[in-house]
Amino acid sequence: MTGSPVAMIVPGALDQFTGGYLFDRRVVDGLRASGRSVRVVELPGAYPDADAAARAAASDALHALPDGSLAVIDGLALPGFADCLQAEARRLRLLGFIHHPLSLETGIAPAMAERMAGIERRLWPMLRGLLCPSAHTARCLADAGVDAARIAVTPPGTERPPVDGAPQPARSGDGGTLRLLSIGSVVPRKGHRLLVEALAGLTTLPWRLACIGSLERDPAAVAALRTAIDSHGLGERIALVGEQPPAALAAAWRDADVFVLPSSHEGYGMAYAEAMVHGLPVVATTAGAIPDTVPTSAGLLVEPDDVDALRDALRQVMVDHALRQRLSDGARQAAAVLPDWPAAVRRWAEAADRLAA
Repeated sequence: MTGSPVAMIVPGALDQFTGGYLFDRRVVDGLRASGRSVRVVELPGAYPDADAAARAAASDALHALPDGSLAVIDGLALPGFADCLQAEARRLRLLGFIHHPLSLETGIAPAMAERMAGIERRLWPMLRGLLCPSAHTARCLADAGVDAARIAVTPPGTERPPVDGAPQPARSGDGGTLRLLSIGSVVPRKGHRLLVEALAGLTTLPWRLACIGSLERDPAAVAALRTAIDSHGLGERIALVGEQPPAALAAAWRDADVFVLPSSHEGYGMAYAEAMVHGLPVVATTAGAIPDTVPTSAGLLVEPDDVDALRDALRQVMVDHALRQRLSDGARQAAAVLPDWPAAVRRWAEAADRLAA
């Protein structure tokens, strides 16, 4: 798999532990492994509400590219190009890598959501094409007026754990205590506070929750989450462990009994796919692309922001081992058809070349 050199333009450092950055990094590594030249451009400044430093860096990044260059702009960085994209799009082959619409981020002020929606509606049509991880996100782009022929759905891959070939039973907890795992940056969209409120009504059952994900992206959300944990007296049961290196993350997947993340929107949901690959029952919501990623055979999905429904779903998986076994079996069956990373990168590269042409 070779082709034109690619410039991958991302906001901030590429080595960040969120789904979007992990997807970007896998694409970069996969393209390079295939022999393709990839230049990573890491933009300084604040995003997505781009400040002056971000806008200047975005303009400089495009201006430095030779005519005809193929460049892929991560959707989180796109607002930084609001002033320069139209002019540069005439001489460059520019694509967008849209993990999910920025206007659908939970917890932002309505005025900012409206501003992000306006920026995206204006800039998306200026690009030769848009790559996105799910049919749901593709529908969002089409609804905003992007020609469907200029949209490609390229789901991420999965990292499959080693197996010995024997059937894998659902895990039943350590000494009767069910180990819940949640992976996602602590930001309002991921629903951590809702999860705490749901678990606060289940203190008579034996469980522990480990939350893996950045504690730096939204300090206000982290502070509110810690307050909620303390107010319900759950400090001994809920651990906020922050971002973790790959070895620790692999151990967390291996040791968990159930994966839970009640997001209010997902453009795909890589963590849910990874949970299924590891044979974990999933408790999540019906928001965004989650139902496209997690079939009902693999998880219990409830309406977003419904704490009572979330609590009931959690209670079911906690008390019913047979249900956990069925969902675990369903998760493995669903994961069997998901692409691995080499296949996902090949599909991404083929789509990018087609759209760029």
